[in-house]
Amino acid sequence: MFTIGEFSKFCCISARMLRHYDRIGLLHPAATDEQNGYRYYDSSQITTFQRIEKLKRYGFSLAEIKRLLTLTEAELNIQILLQYERVKEQAASLTETLTCMERDISHFKEGITMNRNYHIIVMNTPEQRVFSVKRTIAVKAQDIHGLISDLMAQAKERGLHRAGPCQLVYMGNEFNEDMMEVEAQLQVAEAHPDTKLLPESLCVTAIHQGALEEVHIGYQAICQYLDEHPEYQLTGISIERYLKDENTVSSAEELETAILFPVEKA
Repeated sequence: MFTIGEFSKFCCISARMLRHYDRIGLLHPAATDEQNGYRYYDSSQITTFQRIEKLKRYGFSLAEIKRLLTLTEAELNIQILLQYERVKEQAASLTETLTCMERDISHFKEGITMNRNYHIIVMNTPEQRVFSVKRTIAVKAQDIHGLISDLMAQAKERGLHRAGPCQLVYMGNEFNEDMMEVEAQLQVAEAHPDTKLLPESLCVTAIHQGALEEVHIGYQAICQYLDEHPEYQLTGISIERYLKDENTVSSAEELETAILFPVEKA
């Protein structure tokens, strides 16, 4: 048996943290002196401690670890695999954030302002024949690219030829970054049972140049324009039209996206 101080040295963790683990029921001492309350540990608890620390590194909270320690080995492995997928998503999101920060840092080092000025126009969009795929996705560049790739593959399977840019229509009544129903559309030349005609419509439009992660700034510019021009009322859902996508440019700065909001003039 080892005192709490001795055991803390073997585990490379403070005695204070071991006391905390005891209080929350995560790792109790092997024995406690009833007279003075001193805690004692034995070598068999090293394995449990190592598992706790590994699960902490995996990103589990102490409350979650307490529950995980009660699982069978097979059940625990399933939870670790699920956590692996969650951590991968977090890492991808952080990578996107770092890319955005690096771009902004490069801009202000070069004296380029981070504020964007958008030229907002009101335009009639012509009738379009489109092939479309509807899906619920997370509104992230990776998921959008995957959906567009699937759209192009399905169009090719049907022998359809591209006649214009791809676009994404947001179907929900409100924005949900984690789960949004969207419809990816490709302008095509041929009539087909799986295509449809979109009617001509009046739209307030802004052109966003740069990464999709910053396209929301263009939305905010349109919001301000509509606030300043109350004669235009929204009549439909927003559209992102990818005028220059990742297949036609060499860098994110060259991407060009039209943001369209259908309106009517009062």
